[in-house]
Amino acid sequence: MFALPWGPFVIFCLRICDVSLDTMRVLLVVRSKRGVAAILGFFQALIWIFAVGNAVKHLDSWWHIFGYAAGFGVGTLVGITIENALAFGLSTIRIVSQHGGVEIAEALRERGYGVTEIPGFGREGRVEIINSVVQRQHLDDIMSIVEKWDPNAFVTAEEPRILRGGSVASRRNLIQLGGRRKSEA
Repeated sequence: MFALPWGPFVIFCLRICDVSLDTMRVLLVVRSKRGVAAILGFFQALIWIFAVGNAVKHLDSWWHIFGYAAGFGVGTLVGITIENALAFGLSTIRIVSQHGGVEIAEALRERGYGVTEIPGFGREGRVEIINSVVQRQHLDDIMSIVEKWDPNAFVTAEEPRILRGGSVASRRNLIQLGGRRKSEA
């Protein structure tokens, strides 16, 4: 099958699958999702063996080599796209606003997000610092609120390593953390 004219295309598709799975596996390992990462790793390795084995059998064909390499590149894009679409996990979001901090905090609370407001002083004078821990899938919603009240606000988002106490808004309800680690929430 791999020696036929569509062989390079099959290798290309296999590489897209295995690299996408590998990208997801690495991201799950970073988020301490070992079981799912192990399952993805099994299937990723199985697919990779078929792809690399058949690419090596046809090293005299530039098309097979090109299919292998191109599948790697496209697979990386596909894997990252899938992970961004799933947007699982949490983000700590920090908003520094000179003009709309109180309004942003209130709008976030109205949508069910937990918010901590801190007065601060920046290079240009007084600011309001807003901190919240949210599900990554809600970042677009939060950014639209920030854009509405202060398009010039300074915003950072990062993945929290430890969560203890407080609550995080989910799509359906509020998750009380109460001393549990993030991976248990």
